[in-house]
Amino acid sequence: MTSADDASPAPRPLWRRITGSTWFHLILAFVVVGAVLSFVAKPYAVPSGSMEQTLTPGDRVLVNRLAFVGGGPSTGDIVVFDADETWGPDGTADDGPLKGVLRWIGEVTGFGPSGPHTLIKRVIAGPGQTVSCCDAEGRLLVDGKPLDEPYVFEDIPFTPGSLDCTSTPASLRCLPEVTVPAGSYLVLGDHRSNSADGAYPCRTPDADAATCYRWAKRDEIVGKAVAILWPVGRWSGL
Repeated sequence: MTSADDASPAPRPLWRRITGSTWFHLILAFVVVGAVLSFVAKPYAVPSGSMEQTLTPGDRVLVNRLAFVGGGPSTGDIVVFDADETWGPDGTADDGPLKGVLRWIGEVTGFGPSGPHTLIKRVIAGPGQTVSCCDAEGRLLVDGKPLDEPYVFEDIPFTPGSLDCTSTPASLRCLPEVTVPAGSYLVLGDHRSNSADGAYPCRTPDADAATCYRWAKRDEIVGKAVAILWPVGRWSGL
């Protein structure tokens, strides 16, 4: 007779063999990372200087995708959004296979090129709010009240009495009054004189408020930028 000590160990159940494999752990890690990036938070590479000095080109920021669940952005929030056709061509036409792969890696990791038409700007006003510029001191007005904008860098020239909204020519800082449409947000860059932002097409003498503004749509907002992740020397909250 065969003793108990000589008996072969019972084979492991199939589910234990699957869940204990290296491939299962690798796939599970990808699924978890993908879920976090899709629904919770993701990194984003700042592509231009339009948000200086708050953000500089090459900064990697963490975007909270849950920040606006059940609501929308507030004035002063920095948001990442997918720009629609009113913001110009999306830049994908000349992407080759290698650039497409690098762009995908950048979208996932925040290192490398980000989406070709994903932008980062600061919210100035939301649905139903009225925006105009400028008051006597050159400040933006939201619902008739001037905004305090200490973050603005190299603003568009404005000199009361000589280069303002009543002079000829008028300051390019001046904007036609507009009420933000439903489901939309007016977003501007902190580097105000170097930002092709939502009001950029309106900075001309004959601008039509009904057609010149470009909006960040609520459904196209990826999330709120909450921190600078990289470079290490610039670690900070936003």
